[in-house]
Amino acid sequence: MIKGLHHNAYRCRDSEETRAFYEDFLGLPFAGALEIDTTKTGRETRVLHTFFQMGDGSFLAFFDDPDTPFDFKAQRDFDLHIALEVDHNRLEPMLEQGRQAGIECRGISDHGFIDSIYFRDPNGYVIELTAKRPGSDNNVGDNGDAHEILARWSASKSA
Repeated sequence: MIKGLHHNAYRCRDSEETRAFYEDFLGLPFAGALEIDTTKTGRETRVLHTFFQMGDGSFLAFFDDPDTPFDFKAQRDFDLHIALEVDHNRLEPMLEQGRQAGIECRGISDHGFIDSIYFRDPNGYVIELTAKRPGSDNNVGDNGDAHEILARWSASKSA
């Protein structure tokens, strides 16, 4: 049985720029860094793997691999975003802090079951800070049976 998320890992352009955003701006503790010079298959490499700890004990992690090409681009919310939960009273101050720091930001967006603000990190990833509304602890905004919704969607795509 899967117990939970240990970490998600993403590429980054620069470990220090990424650290400044996630530690200094978002307030996630910089929990660790691993220099990797050999892959588990014995190939030489030059990578830094960094970890930022979240309140539940899981981590956001990044790979700085300057010698391997990667297509960094501004992501669309529907293509890729990282949603992090915060208390509702943190949304306004974080939005103002982002504006003051000159970070691309928007919100507050009313999603019915959550309210969210959005930032773009130095790598182009969309970071969503989201706050659950009262009574929405296990709600992801769906209406009805998830399997039925998926089956209806799949049938409409092939029609």
